[in-house]
Amino acid sequence: MSEPALSDSEYLSRQSVFLGQLPEGSLVLMPTNPVAYRSNDTTFPFRANSYILYLCGWSDPEAVLMAHRDGAEWITTLFVQPRDTKAEIWEGRRVGIEGTVSGWPVDQAHSLEDIAESVTSRLNACTSVYCISGLNPELDELISRVDGAELADPTPILDDMRVLKSKGEIRLMQESADIASASHIAAMQATFSGIGEWQIQSTIEAHFIACKSRWSYPSIVGGGDNATILHYNSNDNKISDGELVLVDAGCEISGYASDVTRTWPVNGKFSDQQREIYELVLKAELAGIKACQAGSLWSSMHHATSRVLAQGLIDLGVLDCSLEDALGDDFNGPFRNYFMHGSGHMLGLDVHDVGGGRQGDDKPERRFEPGMVLTVEPGLYFGSWRTDVEIPERYAGIGVRIEDNVLITTDGPVVLTSSCPKTIDEIEALVGNDG
Repeated sequence: MSEPALSDSEYLSRQSVFLGQLPEGSLVLMPTNPVAYRSNDTTFPFRANSYILYLCGWSDPEAVLMAHRDGAEWITTLFVQPRDTKAEIWEGRRVGIEGTVSGWPVDQAHSLEDIAESVTSRLNACTSVYCISGLNPELDELISRVDGAELADPTPILDDMRVLKSKGEIRLMQESADIASASHIAAMQATFSGIGEWQIQSTIEAHFIACKSRWSYPSIVGGGDNATILHYNSNDNKISDGELVLVDAGCEISGYASDVTRTWPVNGKFSDQQREIYELVLKAELAGIKACQAGSLWSSMHHATSRVLAQGLIDLGVLDCSLEDALGDDFNGPFRNYFMHGSGHMLGLDVHDVGGGRQGDDKPERRFEPGMVLTVEPGLYFGSWRTDVEIPERYAGIGVRIEDNVLITTDGPVVLTSSCPKTIDEIEALVGNDG
């Protein structure tokens, strides 16, 4: 059975901050994610909604967190699956109502079987309902029957709260980062010419499971030209001698994610052309990490990586123009033909975590603050299959991305994934060396 990942005091503090921002007459209804069926009675692995994880740590399926006012006080209630011996024989032990009250940071617990009666009475007495719609059809139906109550979205308030991580959250994210880093090392050591992408994936994900974690997103293992496809995840091709493999794989602990990318030669030796691109991307990544200073604008990190990449592409003869022209207006110049994504994103209970910062995000730009965790992940991609841009023959089939997880502190950036090697010498010493 599950248990909260953090202290009761931390969850209660979050609830207090969140509920303190709601107007009088508000009711909060926070459902977890629905169980998704793969086929017949076979389900996909369940993963709780990040907002219910954030507010109370509840990770089991079929639950709703409710908060209502009783005079000046907020009362929190979890509706959960009741104990049911027959169901538990088939599906596993349940926490139940009594276990929820004694083990979770809520005031009350009730059976999901009673939710219609309990919620309806609260809905009739409220003026606004803060609920995430579309997750629980029964809840949505109950809310739709109520006249006069305004439906409001709680996520903007919670998204702002989730931006800065606590010491407890950072501890979990460091654990996740350590596991992911070790999995990449194990994959490098197990790599050989002719290996299947799926074999590298199995090494990575076996390490996740062995460490009692789970992947935080489907692993990307792309060899050769497949490394130039940003969200490639077929992972079903063999990787030939002389090719690079790009591995983007992370895990999560109690919902808190890591997100790591490394690129290495399957035969253990970078060619001159691969080395040129790899060293350029690594230089850009280090510049991006250095730019992650408290008080600086988020864009300063993307601009730092972009300047290095654009100048490098000019120096290598890929671009024939000035740095100003290569960068273009708003850093969308021709260097973007080979670096198509943003330089990083927030990281936390979601891999692409809430709070803004992603490339193309229309939210107001944030400044780095101590407690933020983000990725820094520049890359260069020269797909030989592309016809939309000119691909230099000497770099055709090369895709390189290097990604680390970075904590913002008052003393500068701290790389949570620093135990994962990324210099050429370190990588060449590891690949194929599983002894």
